[in-house]
Amino acid sequence: MTSTGQKRRVSAPEPSRQLLRLFARYSRYYLCRHFHSIRVLHEAAIPSADVGRPIVMYLNHASWWDPLVCLYLARRWFPGRNSYAPIDAGMLKRYAFFKHLGFYPARAGTARGALDFLRTTEQLLGSERNMIWLTPQGRFVDVRERPIPFQRGLGALANRSARALFIPLAIDYTFWTEPQPEILLTLGPAVAAEEMIISSVGDWTDFFARSLEETQDRLAECAARRDPEDWLTLEKGVSGINAIYDGWRSLRSRMRGKSFTPEHHPDDVRVS
Repeated sequence: MTSTGQKRRVSAPEPSRQLLRLFARYSRYYLCRHFHSIRVLHEAAIPSADVGRPIVMYLNHASWWDPLVCLYLARRWFPGRNSYAPIDAGMLKRYAFFKHLGFYPARAGTARGALDFLRTTEQLLGSERNMIWLTPQGRFVDVRERPIPFQRGLGALANRSARALFIPLAIDYTFWTEPQPEILLTLGPAVAAEEMIISSVGDWTDFFARSLEETQDRLAECAARRDPEDWLTLEKGVSGINAIYDGWRSLRSRMRGKSFTPEHHPDDVRVS
C-alpha cells in the first residue's frame, strides 16, 4: 500500500544481454526466412548511437512483425543502448521471459495504467543509454489509414522527458517482384523535446502524429517507385520460387555458360 501523495514505485527489469543476443540472432534468421529483404531509404538520417540523449523511437503499428523488426534495428543501429518497450500486462504475465528482453507491463484503459506507463517510461529515459520503442496507435493499423490515430501517451511523455530525442519510424511490408515481401523502412526528423515550443499534451500528440504521417507518406511514395537506387539493403533474405523451378533455371544457366541468381531482378538487391 502507498500513503496519500506518495508515488507508487514502478520499474522495469534490466534486459539480459545474453538472452537478447540469442533472441536477436533468431529474429534476424526468422525475418530473413520470411522476407526477400530489409531495406531503408538512403535519405533516412540514422542518429548516432552516442547522441548523448535518451531516445524514443515511435512507429506505426502495421503488423505482428513489428517487434522483431525493432529488435533487429536496435541491435544493428544501437548495440550499446538498452532498448525497452511496453507490452500488454496480460501478455507479459503469460510470456514472462519477455521481461528479460526489455519489455515492461502496460495496462490500457485505466488512469492507473496510464500513470504507471508514464512513470516507468520517464524513469527509463533518465539514462542517456536507454531508448524506448513505442507504437502510439495502440493497435494494428493499415499503413494507408489517414489521419493516423494516436493515443495521448506519447504526447504526455514529451511533457515529462524534455531531454529525450523523439524519432518517427515508418515500416511497410510490401510485395515487389519476388514471391516474398520486402520490409521497407525510413526515419523522419529527430526532435529534442526541450528544443520545441510545445507545452500541451494535445499539441504534442498532434505534432507526433503529423510527423509520423509525413514519414509514412514519404515511405509509400518511394515504395511505389520501386527504384533500388533509393534504398540501402540491410539484409537479403529468401529468393526464388521453389526448389524444382529454381533448379531448372540454374541448370539452364549453366548450360548457357551463365551464372545463376534466384532473383527476378538481380540488380535490385545490393547488401550493405
